[in-house]
Amino acid sequence: MDILELIQKRYSTKKYNADKAIPQEKVEALKEILRLSPSSINIQPWKFTFVQNPEVKAKLASVSMHNEEKVNQARLLVVFSVADNLDAFQKVVDNELPPARRDWYNQIKASKPEADLKIWLAKQLYIALGVGLTASIALGLDSTPMEGIETDKYMDILNMEDYRPLFAMAVGYASEDDFNRIEAAPKSRRLPENVIETI
Repeated sequence: MDILELIQKRYSTKKYNADKAIPQEKVEALKEILRLSPSSINIQPWKFTFVQNPEVKAKLASVSMHNEEKVNQARLLVVFSVADNLDAFQKVVDNELPPARRDWYNQIKASKPEADLKIWLAKQLYIALGVGLTASIALGLDSTPMEGIETDKYMDILNMEDYRPLFAMAVGYASEDDFNRIEAAPKSRRLPENVIETI
């Protein structure tokens, strides 16, 4: 199946088959794919937390607003977190990035108010989410992007200090009676001529 067919097939799963396990090799592949996600100046201001432990996942589900059922059903929850403590992230930049990229980041940091810098860093996480959603369908998995989480409570449950969860992605296999399946609810998008311009 080519990339266009995969994207045509992908949809946001609303109900998962809680009994169908994900092969661990697919979980490991998704980890590596997310690690390789692109970001502006390759800054990589993120942490991806893979939650398969049922007890921890249940705690996160309880603070996932309207997504509670999906989080409980899905066999995997990936939490996407962005660097929030800029002093701690500066150590990452200094210790893990090559000099040219470190200097580039420091120039950007010096030119922006802290709030704007945090917004720029957060935008990078959405690139990784797009990669994760596409990778999931390519691996034969179903997924759901979820901004509906209580980030402060996620931080507490996951014992995070320097990173802030922004959103999560449920991953697993769709239930046969998922009302949002392509067969039941065909994909709905705006017309090409209204969103694509060719010059």
